[in-house]
Order: sequence, then structure tokens, then C-alpha cells
Amino acid sequence: MDSLGSFLLQWLITSLSLWVTSHVFKGIKFESTQSLIISALLLGFVNAIVRPVLVFLTFPLTLVTLGLFLLVINALMIKLVAWMVKGFTVSSFWTAFFASIFIALLSFVFSAFVGDSTPPLQPPPGGTWL
Repeated sequence: MDSLGSFLLQWLITSLSLWVTSHVFKGIKFESTQSLIISALLLGFVNAIVRPVLVFLTFPLTLVTLGLFLLVINALMIKLVAWMVKGFTVSSFWTAFFASIFIALLSFVFSAFVGDSTPPLQPPPGGTWL
């Protein structure tokens, strides 16, 4: 049950981040609340399933760009979700690029306010950090 609560909380944070982003970036539009909720859910699934595959396949390019190519992958994930969800539109790649940065930062801030339910790091049982 704890993992379901964590999932729902993350879904709410993503939905809220997408909603705020749609008000900040004029190139991102949602026709309805339903398309916003579905987009947030699908973005979570895409980030959990498709994104790791793309990160793996583009690892050499990511390494050469010192990780900056990950921003391109994040933008592509938003464009993919917009393509899949009727009622969610993203005007251009660059809108998706900067919106992905904004969404990541906003989600981080919202998560910080809610608090993290994971236990603090501890040394291994019977061990020490040094």
C-alpha cells in the first residue's frame, strides 16, 4: 500500500508540474483536465520504460556531450507523450526542451515540500562509513 501511495503522490506532483508548465510556456496546451491527468500518467510510464532504453542506446553521445544529451531525451519524451495523448499539444522541440527542464526543477521543488518517504542513508549493519 505504501508503494501505491508513493505512486499516486508522484503522479500528483507530475500533474501539478505539467499544469504549471502549461501556464508558463504558451506552446504547451491541454484541452481538458482529463488530457492533463492522462499525460502525467503516460509521462511517468514513458520515463520508466522508454527513456532508459534511449539513454542506454545513446550512451556514447551522452558521454561525449557530458550528459547534456539527456536534456534532448527528456524533450523527446514530452514530445512523444504529446503525440500519444489527444488534447495535449507541444508547439516545438525547443518548447519541449525548455519545458522539460522547468518540469524537472518544479517536480524537485514540489517533492521537497512534500518530503521524501525513503529512510535516510545508514551505514551497513555492523559497519561504519569509514
